[in-house]
Amino acid sequence: MAHVVCQPCFGCKYTDCVVVCPVECFYEGEQILYIHPDECIDCEACVPECPVEAIFHQDNVPEDQKPFIELNAEMAPQSPSITEKKEPLAGN
Repeated sequence: MAHVVCQPCFGCKYTDCVVVCPVECFYEGEQILYIHPDECIDCEACVPECPVEAIFHQDNVPEDQKPFIELNAEMAPQSPSITEKKEPLAGN
């Protein structure tokens, strides 16, 4: 099982979560971060660090955000790894 970055991250992209990840399983898209499901060890360190509450355990993703499970799995391998905190997108 893994954690999933969901809709609240879209357009803000806070990176507080990436610096606490012990396995560096975060990847950066243009508008959102992704968690690689094969790399996530389900430690939950990232969950309390997300200021917009966008990270959910895969089993607890809200029904209307279930497509983000597949989106993270598809996009993480295609995106660059992110391990350091960056400024959020403009306006956040």
